Amino acid sequence: MIKLPSQVAEYFPYDSVRPHQDEFITTVYNAVSSRRSVLIEGSNGLGKTISALSACLPVAIEKKLKILYVARTHRQHDRVIEELRAVFRKHQISGLSIRGRNEMCLNVFASRGAFDSKSLMEVCELLKAKSRCPYYTNVEERTYDYMQLQQQVASRPYMGSEIQRICKKKEVCPYELVKAGLSDVKVIALSYLYVFDPVIRTAFLKNLETELQKIILIVDEAHNLPETAISISGSTLSLFVMRAAEMEANRFGHKDIEEFAHFFRTEVEKITDKISREEIIPASNIIEIVQKQGNIARPREFFEHMHEAGAAIKKSLLADGKNPRSYVHAMSEFLLKWIDTVDDDSFINVASQYFNKENNKTAKLEIVALDPSKVTQPVFSSTYANVIMSGTLQPLEAFARITRLPESTVKFLVPSPFPKEHVFSAVCLGVTTSMEKRTPQMYRTMVERINEVVNSTPTNTGIFAASFQVLNALLAEGLENALLKPLFHERKGMTSKANEKMVQDFKACGDKGGAVFLGVQGGRTSEGVDFPGNQMNSVVVVGVPYAEPTPRVKAQIEYYDKRFPGLGREYGYILPAMKKASQAAGRPIRTLEDLGAIVFLDYRFSTSYCKSFLPSWITNGMKILPDKKDVLATEVSSFFRAQS
Repeated sequence: MIKLPSQVAEYFPYDSVRPHQDEFITTVYNAVSSRRSVLIEGSNGLGKTISALSACLPVAIEKKLKILYVARTHRQHDRVIEELRAVFRKHQISGLSIRGRNEMCLNVFASRGAFDSKSLMEVCELLKAKSRCPYYTNVEERTYDYMQLQQQVASRPYMGSEIQRICKKKEVCPYELVKAGLSDVKVIALSYLYVFDPVIRTAFLKNLETELQKIILIVDEAHNLPETAISISGSTLSLFVMRAAEMEANRFGHKDIEEFAHFFRTEVEKITDKISREEIIPASNIIEIVQKQGNIARPREFFEHMHEAGAAIKKSLLADGKNPRSYVHAMSEFLLKWIDTVDDDSFINVASQYFNKENNKTAKLEIVALDPSKVTQPVFSSTYANVIMSGTLQPLEAFARITRLPESTVKFLVPSPFPKEHVFSAVCLGVTTSMEKRTPQMYRTMVERINEVVNSTPTNTGIFAASFQVLNALLAEGLENALLKPLFHERKGMTSKANEKMVQDFKACGDKGGAVFLGVQGGRTSEGVDFPGNQMNSVVVVGVPYAEPTPRVKAQIEYYDKRFPGLGREYGYILPAMKKASQAAGRPIRTLEDLGAIVFLDYRFSTSYCKSFLPSWITNGMKILPDKKDVLATEVSSFFRAQS
């Protein structure tokens, strides 16, 4: 018997609810219908996507609102459309999952140009203006066919990839079709940037023909939001860009800009030459250098002059059918932002040395944001209501304060739907990745414990290390030779494509005797990939992934301490690490039928402080195992035997 509000039951497409799913749905519906936001943690297997949609749809229909569902990956966006299709059998609700212009583009010149999204937009506008894009020309010439496509897109839920296939067949621009269809659809699944990047949001809302006040915003995997918001606000200027700007200015006859770019690069080289890795520098120092050594009395005026020159260079490149990337323009944008943030204590300025892809030493300047709420609060305070959800949000009060959610936000922890007997969790004493204890002997002990788990696991095992340093130390101490199953491991700088192929090969071993995957916590595999069934039976979390105490990490702690007295270290250092560990720990448990053994190889996870940041479905019944050989093997073997 489904216990849901009658308004929601109209839209919920299934005959039964999962354990505690009704609590999730009712909480969201009650909050949104009273125009309040809701911050809600619910574990995997709960059915959060359909729960959030069915709870928000009655309000969206009644109040004539749109639902924007933001998530990180295309797979998550398409999942929204899949669930919407189930709803469609009861109510004809339209929806779209959106991909970026660079992924939707069918024009060979544009798509092969390897343009960034901003450059592609400019190339696109030029091709349209000069009638050099047949896909856009067909939009204008085949009016009847195009209008029929628009009606088709607005008639039922469509994935971005499906629209691209339809448009390829009809030879019309998929991006234009999506843009034209936005105002007619009820639910749109899209990336964080469309909503939280102020520049992208302005253009997007214009195409949407609505305003934030008429939007219910659902944020999935919201534990990523603070980090995403901070990256949106930051900016980087490398020596490479400075050198390229100097050469570009010379090529286009801007002598004054060429001389400045050369001077500025030389000064940055002097500053960074004295730095071992990174250092915070006062923003005013750079302005002083520009004024005194560079003889530029009014820096802002000069940087605006650079900006105009850069814009002219882009137009000139476009006219020649070239990639309209201007390094002068990029450098000026960074320097203008430097001036704009000079007196803002929610930004710091960092100079650092690093090794590039060719392994050559180089340097850069960065504007680093410290306050995610500068990006999130303007959105959260403007929408009709927000549904903020993830499987790892605890403590909810900390998340609400860091992102500055409205005071009236409802906070709710949904009990785990997983049967207790399906999850084994344990912490091993006697091992740690604490810096002063990282000895060869410690890593050899960890290799032994990992081997105990692998040999006691029916099929696949995942291992997620605190960092690449820890990962490489495990390999150096003979992990691969100790294992009886094949090992797949992440490498620093690995391409997304190579990583995906490796993960697929690892997953395939689940039905062929099993294998071992070694990755890092906070990496693309430990957070962005699901391993249901035999794709991962057990997971070993090696060490607490605390960030290296760099100057920027210390600045983040100090900033939060000012905003939230006494909580700086917790908010800026502990919480990000525990979120990464929790995400890695949850990889094998993705559905209600999955079995998973979760092993923490670091005694610090046994402390009440660290445990308080882990999801309750992991800590309930967690065993603390002594520092003895074969105890772990016995426990893991017993768990899997009991379930067979």
